[in-house]
Amino acid sequence: MQLALSLNYSGATMALDAAKFLEAERLGYASVWSAEAYGSDAVTPAAWIAARTERIHVGTAIMQIPARTPAMTAMTAMTLDALSGGRFRLGLGVSGPQVVEGWHGQAFGKPLARTREYVEIVRAVLRRDKPLQFHGEYYQIPYTGPAATGLGKPLRSILHGRTSLPIYLAAIGPRNVALAAEIADGWIPVFFSARRMPMFREWLDGGFQAGGRSSAAVRDFDVMPMVPVIVGDDLAACRASVKPRVALYVGGMGARGRNFYNDIACRYGYEDAAKRIQDLYLEGRKDEATAAVPDALVDEVALCGPRERIREHLTEWTAAGVTTIMVVGDATAVRTMAELAL
Repeated sequence: MQLALSLNYSGATMALDAAKFLEAERLGYASVWSAEAYGSDAVTPAAWIAARTERIHVGTAIMQIPARTPAMTAMTAMTLDALSGGRFRLGLGVSGPQVVEGWHGQAFGKPLARTREYVEIVRAVLRRDKPLQFHGEYYQIPYTGPAATGLGKPLRSILHGRTSLPIYLAAIGPRNVALAAEIADGWIPVFFSARRMPMFREWLDGGFQAGGRSSAAVRDFDVMPMVPVIVGDDLAACRASVKPRVALYVGGMGARGRNFYNDIACRYGYEDAAKRIQDLYLEGRKDEATAAVPDALVDEVALCGPRERIREHLTEWTAAGVTTIMVVGDATAVRTMAELAL
């Protein structure tokens, strides 16, 4: 198993803990990943991190698909990969309706169809085997729609990129996970439970089959969940530090009836708790929503407590077929995971 480090997006001010990702590089972590929501972007920190490091790979978890054209994303990926000496990994995701429509001002539409077209165009740009042309439901290149000048010309990237540059997809629903297995090189799930791997494996296998993936491609496919890691002797306090994030996503990331994180909690068997968390959160009772997060759910999606307890639970993740754990945690968590897993 490999380890990766997740760096969160900004709060009100922009700051990156360079000591943490430099320590991760020293300890042998495979990669470090930036993020974006509707504040700081994922690309600028990735470039800054790549410039400060020498060996560790740098990825985006995730670059939002509605925020950039596929050609712009390919250009950015090639540029970062070239400047980092082949250390860039491209993580992509659609995000949710709140951000897509409320921030980027685009229709949420059909996320699977849009993602499929997007990745196909990015790979075509990287290949450079012919000038770029694509005619799909979401993207038309060259553009020939309303108000087109008719002067658009198929182009080929001036920069020669790495055709094998790895592409990861963030996904949690059955069809999204299957799509990641079909067209991507890796999968980034959030609120992943190793105990539910038989369910996820069914979705992944369906995608591998649909994509006609070779045995080598299946073997090399990177299952890389984002995992909160909280180290401490007080198990209840460790769990408590995870619960606000779970409550935010299960309760507040999306509307009632359209919240993918709430859906995954329900799939895990926490329907009653998920409904209560969402009801409380949407009523503005965030502290009560946080308190309503079950300890059992936290134990499924995070590694919490004393070092030996984390060591014991870590075997469950390894046995499930997780190939990389993306650690979400402080410097103590970074060091502890390196000692236990590397």
